[in-house]
This record gives sequence, C-alpha cells and structure tokens, in this order.
Amino acid sequence: MKKTLLYVGMLCGLAACTNRPSQEAEMDKFVSRLINQMTLEEKIGQLNLPTVGFDVTGPRMSEAVEQKIKDGLVGGVFNTYTPDAVRKLQEMAVTQTRLHIPLLMGYDVIHGHRTIYPIPLGLAATWDTALIRRIAVAVADEASADGLHWTFSPMVDIARDPRWGRVSEGAGEDPYVGAEIAKAMVRGYEQGDLRKQNTLLSCIKHFALYGAAEAGRDYNTTDMSRLRMYNEYLPPYKAAVEAGASSVMTSFNEIDGVPATGNRWLLTDLLRRQWGFDGLVVTDYTAIAEMENHGVGNKAQVTELAINAGVDMDMVSEYFIDELPALVKAGRVKEAVIDAACRRILEAKYKLGLFDDPYRGVSKERAAAQIMNAEKLALSKEAAVKSIVLLKNDRHTLPLDASKKIAFIGPLVKDQRNLIGNWSAAGDWRQAVSLWSALENKFAGHTFLYAKGCNLIDDAALRDKLNPHGGEIVPDSRSPQQLLAEAVQTARRADVVVAVLGEPFGMSGEAASRTNLDLPATQQALLKALKETGKPVALVLMNGRPLTLQWEHDHLDAILETWYAGTRAGDAITDVLFGDANPSGKITMTYPLNVGQIPIYYNHKHTGRPFNDKEKYTSKYLDAGNEPLYPFGHGLSYTQFTYSAVQLSDTTLTAGGHITASVTLTNSGSRAGEEVVQLYICDRVGSITRPVKELKGFQKVALQPGESRQVDFALTPDLLKFYNADLQWTTEPGDFWVFIGGSSVTANKAVVLLQ
Repeated sequence: MKKTLLYVGMLCGLAACTNRPSQEAEMDKFVSRLINQMTLEEKIGQLNLPTVGFDVTGPRMSEAVEQKIKDGLVGGVFNTYTPDAVRKLQEMAVTQTRLHIPLLMGYDVIHGHRTIYPIPLGLAATWDTALIRRIAVAVADEASADGLHWTFSPMVDIARDPRWGRVSEGAGEDPYVGAEIAKAMVRGYEQGDLRKQNTLLSCIKHFALYGAAEAGRDYNTTDMSRLRMYNEYLPPYKAAVEAGASSVMTSFNEIDGVPATGNRWLLTDLLRRQWGFDGLVVTDYTAIAEMENHGVGNKAQVTELAINAGVDMDMVSEYFIDELPALVKAGRVKEAVIDAACRRILEAKYKLGLFDDPYRGVSKERAAAQIMNAEKLALSKEAAVKSIVLLKNDRHTLPLDASKKIAFIGPLVKDQRNLIGNWSAAGDWRQAVSLWSALENKFAGHTFLYAKGCNLIDDAALRDKLNPHGGEIVPDSRSPQQLLAEAVQTARRADVVVAVLGEPFGMSGEAASRTNLDLPATQQALLKALKETGKPVALVLMNGRPLTLQWEHDHLDAILETWYAGTRAGDAITDVLFGDANPSGKITMTYPLNVGQIPIYYNHKHTGRPFNDKEKYTSKYLDAGNEPLYPFGHGLSYTQFTYSAVQLSDTTLTAGGHITASVTLTNSGSRAGEEVVQLYICDRVGSITRPVKELKGFQKVALQPGESRQVDFALTPDLLKFYNADLQWTTEPGDFWVFIGGSSVTANKAVVLLQ
C-alpha cells in the first residue's frame, strides 16, 4: 500500500501546486502527462460511469463493476456512498489499476443527503437565495463527509406544466427566479474552491428544455422555437454556467429533432462555444442507449453521435466502453475527441484534489460529526418554515388557538414516510419528525383530537404502482366507511378541524406524471364530510406540485401548502399552525383552476384578441375563466402589508445609466412578518412580441408591526434586454411598465422611457 501511494504521489507531484498563480497551467501539464501514459482503452474507461450500490433510478443495473474498475474501465461510480463503501472502491482504483487514477463518486443529492430539506419547489417558495446557498453548503458538507464528490443538482428546468412530476425538483416557471436559485446552489456546492474537502461538483440538469416535455409526460419529446429557448428556457442553465458549475447533464428529450445527448448544436455550439463552458458533460441514466428508441441509429451510431456531439461521460449504458474502440479504429471518432473528453474528467478530479488525497478526508469520524448534526437539523427546520405558503386564510382561521379543542384528521397527521418526499437521497424517513410527534413535543400534556379519516389512496392499482418503489402505502384494516365515520365523529367534538392531506410522495417526482391533479378521491370525500359538520376546516397540504384545488378553495376556511418539508417538517408545520412562525413563502409555479388550463404561467404573451367576457370572439374558455386559482408569486401572511405607489428617481433611462424604482412597504398588521417584494416589467412595444409581465427582481423584507421601509430596485438597460428575432441580446428604446407588488397580479405600476 505504501509503495502504491508513493507512486501516486510521484505521478501527482504537480497537483500540489494549487496555490501558484499558474494553477491552470500546472493542471494542464499534469493532465497532459497523465493522458500521454494512457492507452486508448484506459482513456475510454475514464468516460464510463456505472452504478454500484444503493439506488437504481433507471431500467438497468451495471454488472461486473469491480472487475471493470481493476481493468481501468471506470472513471466514476454512481450511487455509492458511506466511508466504508467509498474507500473500498477507491482503494481498488488507486492500488489495483495500472495508473492508479482515483474515481469520481456521484449521487443524486437533490434536497439534502442524510438531513433532508424541503423539496426544491418548496425551497424556491422561500425566495431566499441566501438561505438556499447556505443549504447547498450544508448539503455539500454532509455528502462529502459520506464519501461523495459530485451531486447531480441543481435541476434548473423551467416547468409550466404541473402534470410533469419532476416540477418538484426545480424552481418553477420563471427564468429570473430560476437563474438566481441556480446560481445560489452552484456557489453553495462548490464554494469557489473544490479543493476544500467539504465541497461537491455541481451538475446543471437537464440540458436542455426537459421541463417542457409535451403533455407533461416524463421522457416525452420537446419542441419549441429558438426565441422561446433563449428568452424563456435557457437563462437558468446559462446563469449556472456563469456561476461556475463544473458539470452539465444531458436531458432525455429531443431538441430540433435530435436527442439532447446526441445534439452537437446544443452541447458544442451553444454550451461550449457560445457560453464558454469548459467542464464535463455527463449523460442522464442510460441516455445514450435510449437514443436507439428515439430512432436515430443503432448502438454504434448513437455512441458516435453522443461522443461527437460533446458528451464526455456515459452514465450506466456503457456504450462508450463497448463501441468507442472500434469507432476510433474505423475513423468514425477521432482519438483527439476521446482525449478531450478524458481530459475534462481528469481535470474535475484534479480540481477536487483527488490525485493528492483519493479519499478526500473521508472517515467515519468526520461522517459522524457532520451527518445530521444539530446545526443541519436546525437549518432543515428553518428552511421548512420559510418554504410554507399560506394559500388562503378566511376569518383568521389560522393561526390556531391552543386553548381550543382542535381535531387533527388525515392519513398524513402521523405519517413520516412521505415527509422527506421524492429524491430524498440517503435520507431516512424514520428520522423525520411527524406533525403528531411535533404536537406532542410542543404541547406536552395537552390533548388534541385525532382520526385517520381515510387512507392516502384507495385505488389498489395505483397503490401497486407506487409500493414497489418505496411507497410503503398500507391500507388501514378498517373500511373506508369506518374511517370516515370516526373522522366525522371526531370533528363534531372539536372547535376547529385541521385536515392533513396530499399526495403520496411517489405521485410526484420522476416517472410520476399525472393527468388528474385533484387530491385522491378518498381524501376529497373526507374533506366534504368534514365540511358538512359545520366546523371551520383548515387544510394542510403535503405534495410535490401545484394541485387543482378549486373545491377546496371555495369551501374550506384555510389552506396551508407545506410541500414535502423534510426531516423537521412536523416541527416547522406546528410552529406555523400555531403562530410561533409567520408564513412568508410565495409560490413560484401557478396553480391552475383545472388541468384544462395547462400550460398556465404568468409571463405569457399578449393575444390579438384579449379576454373580454362580453364579446364572443376573444381568447377565453366557455367553461372556466382565464385566470389561475393562485397566481405566480402568491402567498399570504398572518399580518398585512401595504404598498405605496411606485416612485421613480427619473422617468427616462439612458444607455449606460440607471434609475431607481421604489415603494414604501408597511406592515399594517399586528404581527411581525416577512414579505417578498417583487419587481416586474412589461415591454410595451417590441420588434417581437413580449410577455405581459417579466420578473426582474425581488427582495425579502422583514418588518415589525407598524414598521415601514423603502424598498429600492435599480433599473438598468441590461435589465430590459432580450433576444430579438436574430437572437441578438439587445435592448430596444420605448416605454416600459414597471410593477412592484406582492405577486405577479399586482397593478401597482409606473412608466419608464428607455432612450
């Protein structure tokens, strides 16, 4: 062992020079020297990312991986963590291969590793990029202590169709807020210095346009104009690249008729040449193999497409190691292309310091100190509190008064399994704090009423689809009628009812598209029965996407959106329900009235026949309105906020100049609270049609009762730029409306002239 590590140290002598000004040059020398020692097969081996270990997220599992590691045919491993497991595989790579090149250890750490935070759509609802960056730092700290180097996060896909289950993994429908969150997460994971042992390589996914899958059906095709791409869907990916993301993952969908994984325009012309990205590109799970199903070639042909398009690393399909040697020999792929891909992977390992320390400080002691420590658990609760959105609150139903008799009813009151949601990585749901446990801890000796009320779902066929993937949905031994009768009796004894309902976690996330976004039928029946008791009913939702809640909105007294809030979910929800925390979240994805409105999003285009209910030939539905149930940016508070009229430091904006748009925000209620102040613009006339509104800034402001504060936004020409018909990033002179308010429907505006 000592002899081998000495050899690695000699090979990596140049890697220790990271403090020198010529850092990039030293890395280049080191990697070039290493590549020159490698056979073609060893170079191709670096491009192979099989899966070993704990999770399978695709249709196949890698085979004989340990032997392939020893043969130098593996560059990284997907799905292995813990100090023991990582050290075992890493030791094979650095002691039993010819060149002793360490492995990259990657995993889907999406909203926490062991400590689980709210799902990304919930984190986005905080509108708190500083908090999100702190969470990314904490996640990297914990995951790296468990042996990981690489997270396949952030997912920055713009999503405007809540039928698509993976909306839970992203920031919603808006390119501006999506870009700000993408930057915060990349900077949190990588911290500007990957040699710090508590960092992770970030990975922008899914590149590109995956959130626009037709019909909201996962893995489906995508088709859109370049104008829509550049102005609406690409900004978060580009922002993440500019923030320093080290890797990019290809998407499953096609773009302009070519699957993203084999799309040279996307991966080379746009990503590398236009945006200057110099990191590594990895496929999604078996995406190269899946190009055969797209109909663009056989195994050898799709392999050739992928490598020549700009893919560096093949996740799980192993087509690269199977096909590339022959393709190079036949002249279909140049060895220089293999060298470039291999270089980018070796550079990632170099930047992480793996050539100096293949184990990167991993130990059981460090893991024990960092995993689920008090600081991370406190951060999980803080994030959960700030992610919660008060959608409705009539007659001050919330916060609850603990002196009253309160009935908590629903299958999620005592549930732990669903609290950590989908894509919860190595999180253990058994350590999640349920709402009932939190109530018992907070109000020791106090008696709350409880009834289960119904099963999460009574649809046996759906249950059979969910349970093989960890659903843990077990029907109650009592009949649905017995559960409902008990719930009604319990509700009648109470002063107020809190119904805790939602989706089983498996009904959102990957491969979880839905055509019906209502609550499950058995839960709807429970709500209607509770309503008939005449008692005030507050609905607490746990779910991974916007649901269709028109009946609930029309008939219930309060609705609290808590998402899947993570390890400390119960504590956070309890604090909000009883007013120890004031909800401040606002949704970043529009809630439709019904699925017939989908896709629905706030920053849509104007129409030549705008809505007019009094005229027949205008843009509208016969059976529903155009407006959503809850608009983008919506979220209530236990206090009230008052906005002054928008004030401008000048009404004319010149090239190279700036003006300030301001409002005075006042907490006109009786509780301290936070408000997300949102800045929107509308370009009144353009060379191409422009959206009715576009988010261009936001600030989260905390105010005491009666306190006022001036909130300023700087308006510059850059803020008003867009891609024109020639895909030029430009401004055009003319009038702009500037809106500042508490949601996307604000009418509080002023007019600015851009000269």
